Amino acid sequence: MLSNDVAALEVGESCEALLLTPKARVIAPMRVLRRGLDDFLLLTEPDLGEALRDQLVRMRFAAKAEIEVEEHTSAIVFGGKVQGLPTEDYGRPAVEALDVTLDPTLDADALEAMRIEAGTPAWGREIDDRVLPAEAGLVGRAVSLTKGCYPGQEPIARLHYRGHANRGLRVLAVDGDDVPVRDEELSLGEKVVGRVTSAARSNGGIVALAYVRAEVPPDAELAVGRSKARPLH
Repeated sequence: MLSNDVAALEVGESCEALLLTPKARVIAPMRVLRRGLDDFLLLTEPDLGEALRDQLVRMRFAAKAEIEVEEHTSAIVFGGKVQGLPTEDYGRPAVEALDVTLDPTLDADALEAMRIEAGTPAWGREIDDRVLPAEAGLVGRAVSLTKGCYPGQEPIARLHYRGHANRGLRVLAVDGDDVPVRDEELSLGEKVVGRVTSAARSNGGIVALAYVRAEVPPDAELAVGRSKARPLH
């Protein structure tokens, strides 16, 4: 039912995965932790827990599986002094620690800027029902191309082996003082070639994540509102 090979995980290991529609649209992104031989914890966004459970219950057929909702808190910890699930979401070695009480050293805005600079897609921003996993760069990190059948496998495999995504995520540095809003258009000359999904202030400037058409040169200078946007890296 999930896009990644969670059965291959050893106890204590985790991986990213997706629950997809048959047309490969994302229902829920998650990190799967194998807590025991027959015990998997699926960590997803707070507003997706019930939807994820309902989809899995409907899809389990005759399998003898109990699927229940649990609630956990989490904290992103840098520096390797706390145990947790490894995450590459912020461009630096970090873990997501569950159910711990820690004093924050970074505020939410700083963490968001780090996520954007790392090019990591987030649910409700870069990931929604308009986006295919390949467009968001999720195939390499959350999809197995060798495991057995799961919803959405055919369109993912067809695009991977026979075609290419028409657009992809790019990390941009934005000139000026105006932080772009979500879905603000990006233009190259007179042509709209993309849209902003996330933006934040960082180190005196502005960084943004955006979907940009594949045919746009990687080093192109784009217009967004009254500002210019260039590749950050």
